[in-house]
Amino acid sequence: MRSIRAGRATVVLLIALTTANIGFAQTAASSQEDRIKALEERIIALEGQVRMLHQQAPAATPAALAPNAEAAGAALVAPAPVTTTEATGQLPTFGGNTAAAKALNPDISVIGDFIGSAGHNPLNPTPAFQMHESEVGFQAILDPYARGDFFISFGEQGVNLEEGYITLTSLPAGFVVKGGKMRAAFGKVNTLHNHVLPWVDRPLVTNSLVGGEDGINDAGISVTRILPAPKGLFLEGTAQVFRGDSADVFKSTVKNDVSVIGHLRGYRDLTESTNLDIGVSYARGHNDLGSQFLTNLYGVDATLRWKPLRRAIYHSFVGRTEFIWSDRQQLPSRANSFGFYTSADYQLGRRWFVGGRFDRSDRSRNASLTDDGGSLVLTYWPSEFSQIRGQYRITNFAEGIKSNEFLMQLQFSLGAHGAHPF
Repeated sequence: MRSIRAGRATVVLLIALTTANIGFAQTAASSQEDRIKALEERIIALEGQVRMLHQQAPAATPAALAPNAEAAGAALVAPAPVTTTEATGQLPTFGGNTAAAKALNPDISVIGDFIGSAGHNPLNPTPAFQMHESEVGFQAILDPYARGDFFISFGEQGVNLEEGYITLTSLPAGFVVKGGKMRAAFGKVNTLHNHVLPWVDRPLVTNSLVGGEDGINDAGISVTRILPAPKGLFLEGTAQVFRGDSADVFKSTVKNDVSVIGHLRGYRDLTESTNLDIGVSYARGHNDLGSQFLTNLYGVDATLRWKPLRRAIYHSFVGRTEFIWSDRQQLPSRANSFGFYTSADYQLGRRWFVGGRFDRSDRSRNASLTDDGGSLVLTYWPSEFSQIRGQYRITNFAEGIKSNEFLMQLQFSLGAHGAHPF
């Protein structure tokens, strides 16, 4: 209240000084309208200062308005009377400090991924039920030049920092730089979190050649820039340097055993309803046999989307494919493995989606062993915050074993979760 009284005294003093100055200027002024206009502008400025002083005053706490449970219940039934400040007669201003504090708090989200399975898979058995993952995200714009993103994964066996990085968005020449732990920009599936996959599992080629669920995910620096391209073509280049530790793909023995990733992406609208996205990827790093042994990965991915503007919430189609080659140096000789997947997803209605996927991949350490399989997927979205999915999967392993499984997935989200890359 001292700040308000001091503010009022300041306002009175300013008004007095203004009035004295105007009285002194009357002898020299040529027009009474100019004097009135100047006085009005000054009064408006003083009113703004008074409003700022009110916003800085501490707001009344809700507990003071409801000292006991009965009063709190009555306050919910009957509307609270509107009061004014004692001296000025103006309505009190609440929430000024609260609104400023909200700007410093990140958006927080939690996404649950529950999976059940039935069937026979002797080589890669899965539990009947599992809380596969609980992902907690913290995302915020730090200032006009940067934003921060953290994603922490809670599993039944432990906690893992899936991603945590800062993005510098206002650098010269259109460069965008990331620093921290992040998923590498290799292909499409490696960049995706579990809850945005169009299937319950990941394709065989991802599990065999690119590290499976963890994938190429490491601490490092990423530089991205939009490149000049012909009209109608979006072209983006990404270069990344990582520490060199990513699942069973790369292994850093000494500090110089870093891994490098390169990705070139092209996007173009074919029609007003159809677009095509094509990417080329390269990755190089040392493997678990030591600093003298390298692993090179080459990838090509393509995504075709159809989404009619007038019926977009009822019908759409997405076709995906990805080809990956692995050149692994090892003893007694290097292994050259190849794998791919191709999938299609069609939207039947506003909440129903149906899809299929075919997989084929060599093993990374033994290219003579090849697995293949297929899946049928049915997805239902009760709302944008929950999803139910069923997947029937058949896998033919190189050892001559065939598995038949049914996977059921329930996903649900809490809080504000930012959009993932398109």
